Amino acid sequence: MRHLLLAPLFLLTACATVPPPAPQVSTSGPVYTGVASAAHPLAAAAGREILQEGGSAADAAAAVMLALSVVEPQSSGIGGGGFLIYQPAKGPAMAIDGRETAPAVARPGQYLNAAGQPMDFRTAATGGHAVGVPGNVALIAEAHRRWGRLPWAALFQPAIRLAQGFEISPRMAQFIAFGRPGLSTSAEARALYFDPQGQPLKAGTRFANPALAETLRRLAANGPQEFYTGDTAAAIVRAVSMAEAAPTAMTGADLAAYRAVTAPPVCGQYRAYKICGMGPPSSGAVGVLQMLGQLERFDMEALGPESPKAWHLFAESQRLAYADRDKWLGDPAFVGVPVSGLINRDYIARRSAMISADARMTKAEAGMPAGAPARQAANDNEVSGTSHFAVAAADGAVATYTSTVERSFGSGIVAAGMVLNNELTDFNFSPEDQSALTANAVAPGKRPRSSMSPTIVYDSKGRVVMALGAAGGSTIIAQVAKTLIAALDWGLPLAEAVATPQLVAIGDRLSIEKGTALEAIAPALEALGHKPVPGALPLKSNAVARVPGGWTAAADPRSEGVVAGY
Repeated sequence: MRHLLLAPLFLLTACATVPPPAPQVSTSGPVYTGVASAAHPLAAAAGREILQEGGSAADAAAAVMLALSVVEPQSSGIGGGGFLIYQPAKGPAMAIDGRETAPAVARPGQYLNAAGQPMDFRTAATGGHAVGVPGNVALIAEAHRRWGRLPWAALFQPAIRLAQGFEISPRMAQFIAFGRPGLSTSAEARALYFDPQGQPLKAGTRFANPALAETLRRLAANGPQEFYTGDTAAAIVRAVSMAEAAPTAMTGADLAAYRAVTAPPVCGQYRAYKICGMGPPSSGAVGVLQMLGQLERFDMEALGPESPKAWHLFAESQRLAYADRDKWLGDPAFVGVPVSGLINRDYIARRSAMISADARMTKAEAGMPAGAPARQAANDNEVSGTSHFAVAAADGAVATYTSTVERSFGSGIVAAGMVLNNELTDFNFSPEDQSALTANAVAPGKRPRSSMSPTIVYDSKGRVVMALGAAGGSTIIAQVAKTLIAALDWGLPLAEAVATPQLVAIGDRLSIEKGTALEAIAPALEALGHKPVPGALPLKSNAVARVPGGWTAAADPRSEGVVAGY
């Protein structure tokens, strides 16, 4: 394993221009000129097709997202939102925020019941009151405007073909059955995902979505404005305002007002590497940088992936980072978010000093970073209806994009063939704590906090090393940090780093991935004061990395994801 220089300076800055490549990650497997890694084989193939036609990494990422709308509707698509970090072949990286927004009718207490208590999650997440204005179409439109090479309409062709028919995968069938309670509340969803006897469609069934095919054709022909002001917008408004469950007065004005937001990524240093990710309303970059920064004083390379102490340290760092996330992160257009304070070198060092190599801290609480406003801690409602994909092009450009509809099949509402998100349940159900509004309280036009963590890694000369991300609700931040430690500290090849077992520590909970080597070290973790609980975690990562001669890529073996390159 390589020796990594220590450089623990954390900065809020734009990521660097990319000079000619140099490999930094241990690699194995095929080398590609251009490649897409996605959570479904047909979506990865759509990305490869666009790359081979001369499309940019932005074009290919758009095609993957559109294809996932068809073949992985339980997790992501045009009825949801996402975050993209894009590094062009020349020039600075850019982050595009396509997170959903709350409609004008939204209010802080909308997920409290008649007794003033938080609703149960299924009730809150089902129906019109859960739907935010979708942002994915605006996101890919902005990316295409900046970096697109192929015509807009060309990006839709793979998804349109898929909507005319494909075989339902075992994973999709599993989620149709799992999502039955929500889907059962929407007539269009029932007609689409259940057979004439009312039973969920099974794996291997030939599945077509003519309504979605027509929606995609309209968007291809008429441009992104069709989604926000045309017939598609009208279909969304009808579906939400006339929903069988919790109809809500979303309006055409809510959709017409939507804008994707661009900004430099939030970046910091980990050893010899620069790590860039998504800023608020995502908690991804702050969480990943805090987890890594708090571990930097420990020799993670020497400890290695088989060391209980290494996993203990990682767990403790997670607990501190998640505590800060819950208290401080929200939509910066509505609340003060002390990003620079949270990733400040001295603040990170003070938080790291709370971690002992020999024992678990009794309680992990949020800190007080510079610039922090008065605020109470938030609750966490994120679930795992999400997808991540990464694309690398021959010219050196990379796209890392996380897209979501929130829970499996989102709100359960289908409009014009698309699954509509339940993203508003990522807001706090209890908007106040001791009479103070939390950072993540519901408000009209506000974007809910997210854990989505699309990330790009650069070497000391500013060259792209790897791009990655994950799906799985609040576990996403820990998944990305784990893969970075496995690749950069432990020197594992990309595929092995992605496949490395996962441990997630939030508050007093310590979950370890069942059926992995982590179960064998559970007694050692217990001796350090933890109470590890083995279980099935919602894990799904995708990544690309630069290697001599091109790119390598990896898809999480826990998912049905694949790599498709040329």
